[in-house]
Amino acid sequence: MPVEVPEVVEVEDTRVSCEGVGGALGHPKVYLEMGEQDFVECPYCDRRFVLKAGAQKH
Repeated sequence: MPVEVPEVVEVEDTRVSCEGVGGALGHPKVYLEMGEQDFVECPYCDRRFVLKAGAQKH
């Protein structure tokens, strides 16, 4: 059985929020900060938020 790869979402800000896939299949809304990295992963659903090329860090 193949393992599903977590979703990767390109964003323009180092601060993001995630609530999973929404509805009954989602999770509580969490706010995440990339810090010095160019990405952050949601601790609930493993979705990875990646800073778009050329976007400014805050």
